[in-house]
Amino acid sequence: MRLRAKLYIPRQIKRWLPTSLFGRSLLIIVLPVAVMQIAVTWAFFDAHWQTVNSKLSEGLAGDIAWAVASYQDDPSPEAVVKLAARAEESLALSIAFQKGKKLPTGRRTSLLPALDRSLQDALADRLIAPFWFDTTRYTAYIDIRVQVEGGVLQIYALRDRAFATQGHIFILWMVMATLLLTAVAILFIRNQVRAIERLADAADAFGRGGDIDFKPHGAREVRQAAMAFLAMKARIQRHIEQRTALLASVSHDLRTPLTRLKLEVALAEPCERMDAMKGDLSEMEHMIDEYLAFARGEGGETPQTVDLTDLIGGVVAAAVRTGAAVEAEIAPDLVVELRPNAFRRALANLIDNAAAHGEHVRVSVAARITGGVEILVDDDGPGIPEDRYEDAFKPFNRLDESRNQNEKGVGLGLAIARDMARGLGGDLVLERSPMGGLRAVMRLPG
Repeated sequence: MRLRAKLYIPRQIKRWLPTSLFGRSLLIIVLPVAVMQIAVTWAFFDAHWQTVNSKLSEGLAGDIAWAVASYQDDPSPEAVVKLAARAEESLALSIAFQKGKKLPTGRRTSLLPALDRSLQDALADRLIAPFWFDTTRYTAYIDIRVQVEGGVLQIYALRDRAFATQGHIFILWMVMATLLLTAVAILFIRNQVRAIERLADAADAFGRGGDIDFKPHGAREVRQAAMAFLAMKARIQRHIEQRTALLASVSHDLRTPLTRLKLEVALAEPCERMDAMKGDLSEMEHMIDEYLAFARGEGGETPQTVDLTDLIGGVVAAAVRTGAAVEAEIAPDLVVELRPNAFRRALANLIDNAAAHGEHVRVSVAARITGGVEILVDDDGPGIPEDRYEDAFKPFNRLDESRNQNEKGVGLGLAIARDMARGLGGDLVLERSPMGGLRAVMRLPG
């Protein structure tokens, strides 16, 4: 038995992880590089730069200790002038004596406190007298002051005498290398993810019944998935074509004897039995129409951009002509892409279903805040228990124990309507209606 190890990631961390393939792939590549760069930089600072800075600071502290000791041996003005000239020539130190001055009480902190600490430690080891220094006031110099008898000995030293000033170049190269690697990773990952996105778009377009022009490209595994999708698409289209041809033949074979029966009944003498036979034939024709509509699905109809105002208005008017009490509230200028014939059939099924179980039906249409449109069909009938909403979408399920039986229906109206809505990327759900009965909510994308 094969055991698979599963990496446990806390939920708090998962919340911040990217969810897209592009983001995760980029994280997989960039995160190790960034961690490595940080580790190398830390090792450089800790093992090399700090050591170099400590040695440089100790050397500068030794020169300053010599200058202070020389001043203390002979604090005369003539000796101070000679000391300053000798320090300037031999040690590149600028020395000045400030008579009667005191050391400053405050000091600004450097951006790299570790550098100040190395100089602080070095001066504390070499000097007994109080001292003060500032590494932030001048870009190329360090201001160091030592409290001596009679005043302050101010010394200016070049910054590179205490610190390795080229360390920032190393950091800059590390940052530039990280950015370059990240840019290259983004380009390559973007190309691979784009192939997957195109495959997903093609699958979504095919699922909605649209025409697709898609060629496999990208990595070998992505091309294999694309070739498998195209083969599946060809098999499904072949199946649909065969089923369409079969349904056309079945429809012709069923309707021919049905038409003859209707003709014979129409020519027969009127009687009570003939009226019952006409009702049976009408019911049979309606059942055949619903069976074929359900089996045909969307029938290969191409989606079109239509104005819902006229389309829904026509369906509502047709329902009113049959005697249904339907009122409509339709917002103007609602343009969506759908299959007009399939939509008419689906909406007519919803209205007929509502009219069969209620006395009043209301159809309202409005744009959704998140995009698309929402079509509501309400009735004042007995409704359906909430735990049976999903059962109502099952084909041939009429929920006779919950709602009045529809003598003409076969339990396919809601199934056909949901298939149409989902085929367009939307959905159809049931809710409790404010009118007291059932509300069918059809959501369509914009």
